[in-house]
Amino acid sequence: MVLEKRVQRAQVRGGFTLMEVLVVMAIIVILASIGGVVYMRHLDDARRDKAKIDVQALTGACQTYSVRYNEYPASLQSLLQPPDNAAPYIEQSLLFDPWGREYHYQYPGQHNAINRKPDIWSDGPTGDAAGVIGNW
Repeated sequence: MVLEKRVQRAQVRGGFTLMEVLVVMAIIVILASIGGVVYMRHLDDARRDKAKIDVQALTGACQTYSVRYNEYPASLQSLLQPPDNAAPYIEQSLLFDPWGREYHYQYPGQHNAINRKPDIWSDGPTGDAAGVIGNW
């Protein structure tokens, strides 16, 4: 008789209770939210790193331009269409930072005035002076 009750209980309880399902769902939601925060932080860091790399690539393209034409370009647009219809020094997409704004260009630059090189910078994620990413 005791054995029959155990078998009946095992047959009746074939699934999970609502409370067990809710606890598992709560744990999944907590883990997903923590993962989302970590992912967004790494995404912001990756965008900043891409902007730094882009600024260095634009600086290199400007230096290559200056070696060929004995002067720095008047603007970053000049790197797309050199004076003698040579191949462009950069792609169009390189003119925009990871936040969708154009890179700034100033020649001669005030930060690189000693070297008489251009300043190239992005306003960063916030779009103000606090987040500037430049080649100085």
